[in-house]
Amino acid sequence: MKLPFVTEVIKKLTPQIGATVLIEPEYGFVGHITFKNGKRTFFRNTRFEINNHASVAIVQDKGYASFFLKELGYKVPEEQTFFSDKLCSKLIKKRNIDDGYDFAKNLGFPAIVKPNDLSKGIMVAKVYNKEEYYQTAQQIFLKTSVLLIQKFYPGNDYRVVVLDGDIVSAYQRMPLSVIGDGKSSILEILAQKQTIFLQENRDITIDLDDFRIAAKLQRQGLTLNSVIPENTRIKLLDNANLSTGGEAIDVTKEMHPDFQKLAISVTKDMGLRLGGVDIITSDITQPMQDYIILEINGAPGLEHYASIGEQQMKVVEELYLKILKAIEMGN
Repeated sequence: MKLPFVTEVIKKLTPQIGATVLIEPEYGFVGHITFKNGKRTFFRNTRFEINNHASVAIVQDKGYASFFLKELGYKVPEEQTFFSDKLCSKLIKKRNIDDGYDFAKNLGFPAIVKPNDLSKGIMVAKVYNKEEYYQTAQQIFLKTSVLLIQKFYPGNDYRVVVLDGDIVSAYQRMPLSVIGDGKSSILEILAQKQTIFLQENRDITIDLDDFRIAAKLQRQGLTLNSVIPENTRIKLLDNANLSTGGEAIDVTKEMHPDFQKLAISVTKDMGLRLGGVDIITSDITQPMQDYIILEINGAPGLEHYASIGEQQMKVVEELYLKILKAIEMGN
């Protein structure tokens, strides 16, 4: 069985520090580590006993995280949470799907609509009108009971990973897209891209039935069968998550100290030792003039970052080695 990325890394690293690891054999996402000093710990995919559990719970809820970040003086999106009818029936302050539309309309389209408590870019959409809003909101409520509506902020999307006050990595994230060759359809190019993901061991399956892809193509007057002119790039999603097929450009060495300080400060103030800080800004390599803290992740996945190249893979292995050593020493 091919092990999940993090499990494979842990299996490789534990002998280096004299530890042993017991891996659940059916799926491989969960493991139990015994260190040479006798200490023991569990891990589950990207989750380790490194962060405060309450802090992780807060940052998992995008609405709560945004509230505290704002109160702590950071710039966050103008946003509001809204609830399914079932949840509204249990709440004193009821904000349903129709209230969400009114809020989005007052913000001004396009607006960002996303699940409040899901990760990996699942169902995150940029909506341009009433029809797209309701389509997205209804899809979200099929999976979770709380959605979040945010004002759209132009700029580049960056993920900065911090461990114990040090910058581990920083990279720009770009949405799933295709580049035309003048002969192949979008569908054919996506099939080629899916093959590349498999070759790179990236755990990504492009969902050709994703309503967001259909909406994005429709706005551009295209379908999956359209042939794109040579060297023309067409975006298929608006969210830039690598787990939905996005691409990454490593900017760790070029990152400006202003943004280094910002990411470190945010992670510390949110009570996290390990965190991924998602920042919208025009250029993270330049002095900080304006920014938005989009989200915080208490268990950042680095599988897709590692796929960029050998140097990035080395960075990821060093990160997990530091995590293991910190847990072993009880730091």
